[in-house]
Amino acid sequence: LNMPHSQSAVSKVQILLSRWDKGSALVRGEILVEFLKNCVGKTGPELEQEFGQAASLFLTRLTAWLRLTYMMGSCIGLQLKALHVFLTATSGHHFMAEFIEVGGVLTLLEITGLKQSTESDKCDALKLLIVIASAGRQYKELICESYGIRSVAECLAKSKSEDTQDHARILLQLLAQGNPKYGLQVYKGLIALLPSTSPKAQQMALQNLRIVQPIVKSASPSLVEPLLNLLATVHLEVQYEAIEFIRELMEYDIQSQLLEGLVRSLRPTREEVLKYQPKLAEALDGAPALSGPLPTFIKQAAAAKTIGILSRDSSGLAEHLLRMRVIQQLMYAMGNVDYADTQRQAALSLEYLVRIFPSVNEAVKHAMGEQLYELFMTNAENMYMSLNAVQADVLVSNKVTSSTAAA
Repeated sequence: LNMPHSQSAVSKVQILLSRWDKGSALVRGEILVEFLKNCVGKTGPELEQEFGQAASLFLTRLTAWLRLTYMMGSCIGLQLKALHVFLTATSGHHFMAEFIEVGGVLTLLEITGLKQSTESDKCDALKLLIVIASAGRQYKELICESYGIRSVAECLAKSKSEDTQDHARILLQLLAQGNPKYGLQVYKGLIALLPSTSPKAQQMALQNLRIVQPIVKSASPSLVEPLLNLLATVHLEVQYEAIEFIRELMEYDIQSQLLEGLVRSLRPTREEVLKYQPKLAEALDGAPALSGPLPTFIKQAAAAKTIGILSRDSSGLAEHLLRMRVIQQLMYAMGNVDYADTQRQAALSLEYLVRIFPSVNEAVKHAMGEQLYELFMTNAENMYMSLNAVQADVLVSNKVTSSTAAA
């Protein structure tokens, strides 16, 4: 491709294009390898010089070949990398316009969703979409009009590669920022990702929701249930993002729904517990118990922990929780002898409320009795280790009411 004089560059390009037009996939692959070796990082004017002011002729052939072959997977990675050279070229905006004009955006989105696409090809397609989205609002809108939000969200949910997932996350974030026409649609797409079976997709959806929430301003009530359900995850990085997002959502109009959901999670229903347990008949037949803690109990412990965090964040929130009879439910959770972390987290949250509100202290002391109260106040975090069956029953069957434990 390298020719010093424009005349020789033109003739060289004619030979190159003729070689491309007549060549097999193997020949075209060789041309692309040579192109990448010589042209990565070149500006628009430098690419035009390289092709004797006919760079667009090569780009047109490259784009046409990609559209013909992307479903069969022939040299897709090389083609996408070559396109990256054109689309990222400084002062080469006309290359992007030409690529978009022939349906390039749709082709890239389809590559991200094809079963036969490799993770590497999906990632390269996403990189190109990121370049396009970064070029301005009209390009973000074009991607969204091409059903891009759904395609990219599905790619994030289904991908087995963290690198691909991360580029999908970056693109969704870009599509939400500076794109008022479609910001809410991206927000809804991220909420739809929360029940995903991929912990990494859940974590990334939460990270993006935390960025997008202030942009869309109003918090959707449809967020409450899937967000609270994430507290049942065994993946601590997902639980961390969920708790942090709940903290931020205390400034929005779904505050009460979230607080009610947290308090409710402290006392799971029989159905919620049995949902994850073997049928009673199987248990009677001597079937082995489920390994690991029940998701219901993990959620119970995380809810207790979150309640403690929110109470420390704001006395107003703590008082709101007291009106929701949180004391009775925290004591109930402390009596869950089947899951130590629930007992520990509930005890720590209750201890904070007892030390802050004298009325709570009185109510808890009365409900626990002298001996249990003493054990609780001297070592709340580890009291579960020395809790006997009678004491656990006192906690589970406590009758603390909202009126006796209100601030």
